[in-house]
Amino acid sequence: MPRGLLGDYSNEPTRWSKLMTNQQHPFNAEPPSFLLTENFITTSDSFFVRNHGAVPALDGDTHKVHITTLDQREVAVSLAELRTMGCPVTIEATLMCAENRRNELKAIAPVKGVGWNVGAVGNATWSGIRLRDVLLQVKADVDDPRLHVEFVGEDMCEEGGRYTVSIPMSKAGNAKGDVLLAWNMNGMALTRDHGFPLRLIVPGYVAARSVKWLKRINILTSQSPSHFQQQQYKLFPQFVNWTTIDKHWNSIAPLSELSIQSAICLPADNTYIAKGSPYTIEGYAISNGRRITRVDVSLNCGHSWQCAEIISQDDKEEKGYDNRYWSWTLWKFHIEKMPSPCSVSCRAWDEASNTQPESARTIWNLRGLMNNAWHTLHLSPYATYVEPALHFCGGVHSYGAQPPISPLPPQEADEVGLPLPYVPLRKSAEEVRVAS
Repeated sequence: MPRGLLGDYSNEPTRWSKLMTNQQHPFNAEPPSFLLTENFITTSDSFFVRNHGAVPALDGDTHKVHITTLDQREVAVSLAELRTMGCPVTIEATLMCAENRRNELKAIAPVKGVGWNVGAVGNATWSGIRLRDVLLQVKADVDDPRLHVEFVGEDMCEEGGRYTVSIPMSKAGNAKGDVLLAWNMNGMALTRDHGFPLRLIVPGYVAARSVKWLKRINILTSQSPSHFQQQQYKLFPQFVNWTTIDKHWNSIAPLSELSIQSAICLPADNTYIAKGSPYTIEGYAISNGRRITRVDVSLNCGHSWQCAEIISQDDKEEKGYDNRYWSWTLWKFHIEKMPSPCSVSCRAWDEASNTQPESARTIWNLRGLMNNAWHTLHLSPYATYVEPALHFCGGVHSYGAQPPISPLPPQEADEVGLPLPYVPLRKSAEEVRVAS
């Protein structure tokens, strides 16, 4: 069987040993949560991996992308030729899988798919050429909002054939959409797991639209009819189940833009902390291009909230073409004395005043997609023979069930050293780099 085709896992790339493997074949893995906030830019090795099949082994020198226009003209473009079709561009953008935090939905009721914690997300720099420039070169009508652009990967998937999806021309051909055909990640050639030699980057959209190992680009008058466009990545209402789903395939739109999201990365699951000791909670927040304006933290199941300190790259030149915020925001919240018992929750707000729903129970769906409920970790006492300690239980409790212990009453907040409300601080990119 040729390398990179269905079922041939004999030529998989070497992976970083610290990745937590959620599925071996096809390979799906995420970094430990505490590593996510160590650096504003996620390294290629520690970036989450979402594969639907075996990883293709491609030759960048001979690889070509085939572009089919609306009038069925086909153009085959080598990577060397592609580099001449527009000005080189580098953007910084966060990719997040639509399945991120799926395990919390699985804790409510069974869902289909690989389990993920909070690590199916990463922030990187991507270098390549704007898709719009390439579309203009082949005379595509980038201003026709009725059109769609389909992308086909070289990977052969466990179900659905070659990985194929589409995005509307209003995004693909938009000068302000920052959609890239990328060959570099963090200043280096893409790794095999992340799409070598060429991938699509669609900032602000679910990562399922950022096709890896790009093989074909097709201009269409409607969405792609592929399995991954029409079935795999759709957010179905809660009343839809696997016996009735055939009635609803066509009535639900495919996922596109990200919803606002935040999560706690530190403390990580199964972390032990001395009771009464100082501690800094850390996490990330993202939107779909809008600026994160605030991250709230609660130690009592949402009865009261305080503002976290926001850390983001806020230099104008590092925004998107239209001053869009394609990168995540990192945040931290310092506690003078870690209380017990308590439940730590976070929620983010963006410049359009979008925020997160309280309970994942209200957004449960049978595919386990787009869980952006408050992220909550429950802190339980854990006695050791040395000193009293506290144990953080995983975020699977954030769906609204009673935590294993009673939350800290709001009136006791001052007694455990919670700060008074303050304006969130924002650090420059240089300060972030120096601190890291």
